[in-house]
Amino acid sequence: MKSWNRFKNSYLFYSFKRDPVAIFSFSALSVLVIISILAPVVAPYNTYDMATIDIMDAETPPVWMEGGSESFILGTDIQGRDLLSTMIYGLRVSLLIGVGAVLLQAVVGILVGLLSGYLGGKLDAFLMRIADIQFSIPYLIVAIFTSAIFKLAFGVGRYAELAVPLLIIIIGMSEWPKYARTVRASVLGEKNKEYVEAARVIGINRWQIMYRHVLPNTLTPVLVISTIQVAEAVMSEAALSFLGLGMPITKPSLGALIRAGFEYIFSGSWWITFFPGVLLAFLILVILLLGDWLRDVFNPKLYKG
Repeated sequence: MKSWNRFKNSYLFYSFKRDPVAIFSFSALSVLVIISILAPVVAPYNTYDMATIDIMDAETPPVWMEGGSESFILGTDIQGRDLLSTMIYGLRVSLLIGVGAVLLQAVVGILVGLLSGYLGGKLDAFLMRIADIQFSIPYLIVAIFTSAIFKLAFGVGRYAELAVPLLIIIIGMSEWPKYARTVRASVLGEKNKEYVEAARVIGINRWQIMYRHVLPNTLTPVLVISTIQVAEAVMSEAALSFLGLGMPITKPSLGALIRAGFEYIFSGSWWITFFPGVLLAFLILVILLLGDWLRDVFNPKLYKG
């Protein structure tokens, strides 16, 4: 109860209440997350159940168009699956990969940044040179190259089975230097402060100082970065799927749905690409708006007290 009262009286909650964009983005993102979690309950059809799919229903237009069916509100895709249900399941896959990749980025990046900033010396130089090398190569190129290698190594069938964890690893390991650089900069500013010196004087182990004292004071920028990185991870997965290196068409993400319908967009079946594209763009937009608000809230130069 005390924690809740403290949160209600905080500048974070005060700023949230007064910002309609933050309220809208948080509410919209919450709805999308809840829908994705409850996909088996919310979706009209289970698109993973082949018994519910009829190829004769393929490319059925939305219900308001000529030839549409009330059974398929947004129409069907090229395999006869209900597009609304497929989008809901695809949203869940995209969010799972995006959040999983960011968690991996954060764990690796925070560990590297903490060790590099606090210990310094040759270890710092070595770890930062690795980060510099990875920074010099566009992350999407790294992801495409790694995805192609995994697909060749495992084969198409096996890759399709392991697509989600593989994409989390591929995207996650492509972007960890951002976290490492941010955490290292924060640690360099914290490690010489009085509370760290006091901890050293009373004989606290340096590993305890790092993880119990320094690390908690470096997590504010990490939170801001994480919101932006979720959007980037979702976009990266969509790009890989569009290039044929992402999720298989049997368990598509939003990016895979866009790719599957792109070939048919000029034949009149525009809805197969249009609706998943709109949902993907809306998802990325609300995440970025929320991240932009967090950046302003946690900026001490903008804090009014």
